[in-house]
Amino acid sequence: MKAVINTRNKKGKISRHIYGHFSEHLGRCIYGGYWVGEDSPIPNVNGIRTDIVEAMKAIKVPNIRWPGGCFADDYNWMDGIGPKETRPPIVNTHWGGVLENNHFGTHEFMDLCEQVGCEPYICGNVGSGTVREMRNWVEYLTDDGNSPMAQLRRKNGRDRAWNIQFFGIGNENWGCGGYMKAEYYANEFRRYATYVRNYREMGKTNWWEVPPLIKIAGGANVEDLQWTETLMREAGRFMGGLSVHCYISPGEESHGTVFSKKSWYQTAVNTLKKESLLKQNMSIMDYYDPEKRVLLAVDEWGIWVDNEPGTNPGFLYQQNTMRSAMSAALMLHIFQKYPERIRLCNLAQTINVLQAIILTEGARMVKTPTYHVFDLFKNHQDSYYIPAEWDEKPETIQMGLPNADISASCRDNGNIFVTIVNLSADNKAEIVLNFAGKKAKSAKGGFISGEVTAHNTFDNPDTVHVRELSDIRIVDGEVLLGLLPCEIAAVEVEFE
Repeated sequence: MKAVINTRNKKGKISRHIYGHFSEHLGRCIYGGYWVGEDSPIPNVNGIRTDIVEAMKAIKVPNIRWPGGCFADDYNWMDGIGPKETRPPIVNTHWGGVLENNHFGTHEFMDLCEQVGCEPYICGNVGSGTVREMRNWVEYLTDDGNSPMAQLRRKNGRDRAWNIQFFGIGNENWGCGGYMKAEYYANEFRRYATYVRNYREMGKTNWWEVPPLIKIAGGANVEDLQWTETLMREAGRFMGGLSVHCYISPGEESHGTVFSKKSWYQTAVNTLKKESLLKQNMSIMDYYDPEKRVLLAVDEWGIWVDNEPGTNPGFLYQQNTMRSAMSAALMLHIFQKYPERIRLCNLAQTINVLQAIILTEGARMVKTPTYHVFDLFKNHQDSYYIPAEWDEKPETIQMGLPNADISASCRDNGNIFVTIVNLSADNKAEIVLNFAGKKAKSAKGGFISGEVTAHNTFDNPDTVHVRELSDIRIVDGEVLLGLLPCEIAAVEVEFE
């Protein structure tokens, strides 16, 4: 198969923020995940695990969405500030009914983001909160002046305000966030958004240079086009972003690690189908917002498999295989096709929950196959999307799938970065990369591969890991690759 990549056909810039992550107070994502406390024997900085921070820095995590999810619409941020010994414990009513001590709150989350070097994406409480409560949180976060909330923040140990780029106004308000009708939520969004101000702009003579606070409306599942229609019609001009949630089913064989190749192929089909649904949502947005001012935030996405046997059903602890990695790679390829609209995405969820990139067990930590996809793909961040076209229709395999899926981008240094998924679980794929007249001088990259059920455990943490791509050569300016069954590869090409 030959893919033609015309380096002169650059499209919009792929926002690094489509490589974001979602961390909810759910199961062991926060407590037992990021947070071990300052007195833990596990190496930490201010209570946050050092090994997790280093792993996230290595894949250039651009943003983290917090504190939910359903949890966000039952969370009062005031419970999570001040001396830890005075913070009131709360019952996590959504996820297992466990008692949380609130030791991980606003300051701890913002410290996490600073340690990782990423942007915070705060999700505010519309379901059970008040406009005043949300307004005060934004003031607490962003005011460098002498407002009551700025003074309270300083009392709690933080002098300077933080930079906040993304602020979500509610989460799944059609369901766990209040079971609202679309028209009702649109009105609530307009009301809450009025008071979500960026205090960093106030009193500045050069206020226009301060990055805007992007107010993101809580959308529905990607299938609910009516919700998107209503919100864009009734509140589009008040929002900077609109979210959709997009979970992928593996089909009938939903066990985390025990399934056949049929489920591999069915998962690929189910993942690729999401592109059509995303396009339908974007078409509605284009009608009301032809300038593409409002970003589409796919701020919860990922494969949803069965919980691991014997674990708390409310904790959503799931394993992660090459099937999961393949689905993640295909979704990232889809997001990259629409850089003018899809500019923020968050994989659900970062640690120990759903399609996690990291699993922990006490002091041990393991990187999942999905983590390695984000590692392989990281050079797409902030590069320019280039459509890659097959010179002939690719051969189809099981369930009518193409043999391979491909995405390309142009980096600032002029190199072309290409990622490829061999969708065949049975056969090797031979790929030729042609650059429409330009001649490749060098090419190097990495890959992951394994049986469809291959996964990493605490006893065998490197079953799936990134290896150097060796089956690669240059012939007459073209790059020739040989991909193993299930292989996911990344190649960077330099030109003469």
